[in-house]
Amino acid sequence: MFRTALRNVLAHKARLLMTVLAVMLGVAFVSGTLVFADTLSNAFRKQSAKSYDNVAVAVTSYANPDDPKEEPGLSRKTLDKISAVDGVAGVDGRVEGFAGVADPDGKLIGVGWSNKGSNFAPGKDGKDTAYTFTDGSGPVKDDQIALDKESATKGEYQVGDRVRVATNGPVKEYTLSGVFTTEDGAVNAGGSLVLFDTAVAQKQYLKPGYFENVTVTAAPGASDAKILDAVKRLLPDTAEAQTGQALADEQAQQIEQGLGSLKQILLGFAGIALFVGIFLISNTFTMLVAQRTKEIALMRAVGASRKQITRSVLAEAAVVGLVASVIGFVLGIGLAVGLRSGMAAFEMKVPDGPLILSATPVLAAIGVGVLITTFAAWLPGRRAAKIPPVAAMSSVHAVATTKSLVVRNSIGTAITGLGAAAIVAGASTGGSDGRMYIGAGAFFALIGVIILIPLLSRPVIALVRPLLVGPFGVSGKLAGQNAVRNPRRTGATASALAIGLTLVTGLSVIGITVGTAIDKMTTDNIKADYMVSMANGGDLDQSALTALEKAKGVTAVSPQQDVGLEVGADDFVSASGVTPGAIQQVLNLDVVSGDIDSLAKGQIAVAEKTAKSKGWKTGDSVNVTFTDEAKATLTVGAVYKDSEFLSPVLIDTKVVNPHEVKPYIPQIFVKVDGGQTSANEKVLIDALGDNPAMTVMDKQDIRNEFGGAINTMLNIMYGLLAMALIIAVLGVVNTLAMSVFERQQEIGMLRAIGLDRRRVKRMVRLEAVVISVFGAVIGIGLGSFLGWAIGETIKSAIPGYALVLPWDRIGIFLVLAGLVGVLAALWPARNAARLNMLNAIKTE
Repeated sequence: MFRTALRNVLAHKARLLMTVLAVMLGVAFVSGTLVFADTLSNAFRKQSAKSYDNVAVAVTSYANPDDPKEEPGLSRKTLDKISAVDGVAGVDGRVEGFAGVADPDGKLIGVGWSNKGSNFAPGKDGKDTAYTFTDGSGPVKDDQIALDKESATKGEYQVGDRVRVATNGPVKEYTLSGVFTTEDGAVNAGGSLVLFDTAVAQKQYLKPGYFENVTVTAAPGASDAKILDAVKRLLPDTAEAQTGQALADEQAQQIEQGLGSLKQILLGFAGIALFVGIFLISNTFTMLVAQRTKEIALMRAVGASRKQITRSVLAEAAVVGLVASVIGFVLGIGLAVGLRSGMAAFEMKVPDGPLILSATPVLAAIGVGVLITTFAAWLPGRRAAKIPPVAAMSSVHAVATTKSLVVRNSIGTAITGLGAAAIVAGASTGGSDGRMYIGAGAFFALIGVIILIPLLSRPVIALVRPLLVGPFGVSGKLAGQNAVRNPRRTGATASALAIGLTLVTGLSVIGITVGTAIDKMTTDNIKADYMVSMANGGDLDQSALTALEKAKGVTAVSPQQDVGLEVGADDFVSASGVTPGAIQQVLNLDVVSGDIDSLAKGQIAVAEKTAKSKGWKTGDSVNVTFTDEAKATLTVGAVYKDSEFLSPVLIDTKVVNPHEVKPYIPQIFVKVDGGQTSANEKVLIDALGDNPAMTVMDKQDIRNEFGGAINTMLNIMYGLLAMALIIAVLGVVNTLAMSVFERQQEIGMLRAIGLDRRRVKRMVRLEAVVISVFGAVIGIGLGSFLGWAIGETIKSAIPGYALVLPWDRIGIFLVLAGLVGVLAALWPARNAARLNMLNAIKTE
């Protein structure tokens, strides 16, 4: 029986090729994901270990530099004490913060959030062990900096050049003293690293004479553990020390966790592709069994048992699965290499390292491929074994009985109803609990619909059949009839497309709805022409606000300054420091009671929900404590409706700034005479000193800032789901090929009575389009339902949320489904049209 299985594999290469492709794609995704994750994890672990090679002990200060009661960091005196510890060879102190470098066009080099500045900490030999200089040397003067090699190359800078560097204050020019290479994580993440002289960095990022981090190197033969114990005794309560090895291990664990999320997402899409592939594999083996029904009957007649027949089919599937797994694993390696290279597109540098091929991806590839294939082939094998030998020899195929259809449809209805009920329950429950119900319900609903699809195929396809007859005549009529001739096979094929489009449509509904809500929220709340912020998401310097207020043509400027107010015993409320008079011009304030102009009198404005929860109303006095612990009594001058762009409390910056060591300003809103024009934007950029670290966004940029991430996510999801749809296309090809095989005699008769080759091709193409569109309609309907349900669980967190069905994208999905049908029909239609009439008619 095993030899028979091998012979059958070789005898049906074309049929099995599609199964190999389906399994191969899924396995490639699984193995590629595992190899990619292992490779990245190994590279980052080695990089982390390398960066702490010479570190015996690392010390980190968690002191609040704005708290006058405690030291802002680790003092030079503390470093001197650590240097005196037995076994310590050297001590380096570091301070860090944001620093951005402009390229020749004035644009920021790097990705903003990973642009870093630090200090050059030379030892007695004048070298800093953390950096290897390829040109020049480290900065030793106030007006000097050193730059990492990649940033220097991007900026076309050479030693001696003047370089514009931005922090959260005005841009300054420095002389480039040296270029270095480093294993620093900021540079590896696609950012830049600027080294200042230690005194300059301390003044810029902390306070003169203090450090945030300290690295301790040990003398040869010294014990890291003993040094750690001694160092701990010298540290203030606000600092923590650990060995370099412990810190490297901790970072390696964080890397594993970060890559784990990415790995789970990619494996999830691989699972979807393999699930879709099950339908294709099942259809393929159903086709192969149908083609050799008499052969199986003869084997049964000469003594083969049902179990042997089933095992023969499963052995055939196992061979196909093994071949597909091997090819898929090789492709997976290529995919891992491609993913690693593709990270450069996101400006993320991956550390150098070998491709890691461990046993796990190999075993997973073979195990997944063989198991999926044999599982999908089990049902066709079981059906083949159940065909009575006499009936099979007489070409009487096992037709589904009325009882089996009733049982199938009853089970499908029950499962679908259970899934739909869980989805509705989840939508009404809301929150994370509701999404759990929806997830479980979606699984059952999808399984139920797959079971019911053969039943649904007849009425749904009957609706479109009149549309085929009119334009396409006999070919259209025959295509409509052929599409429902074998409802189970049609349903299995449509299921593959339905699964893919359920996910695509659900994601589209959620993404478009959330994006529209965010877009509306931005449009409804912002009256300003521009918003200014830092590229790294940090705070703006007070000088930026002053510069914008003085800029030509500016009619209103207000910051959104973060303020924390204590309004009771351990009861804090978030507030925004704003400019009275200007805030009304740059943001929409829907006042419920009182007068927003009262802000200029030193009063506060409170959001409606906060006012209700605190029991405040217009005219009430509120006792507050500022960050410097100064106390004051403020009057509620106005109550306004809640807005995502406004804090629960608004207060004049003149009231809070005397109590702030340094105002924290994340955004500044600006209104300009003449509105949004390139000239006005240029005026603002010039007013800010052409600072590459500051972004000036118009209304469209603001909308993209908040909603652009959703579109990016959708595009990535579409790309990942494309593989599942490719497998679904192969399924349509398989179904049509089987349909043509079963109807050879019929097609021969049609040709004999006058149906020419062109109409035969059209008939097969239309059948493919009908099946594809049928699957698309089911998928779009279920996906829209799931999108609605998930939206109900998140709408409370998104003001103005309202369900939006993306009809334009749904139309595109339907057109693409039709195109899938046309493309999938090319080979089967060509084969059908080329059948010899006489040979086809006499085929039994």
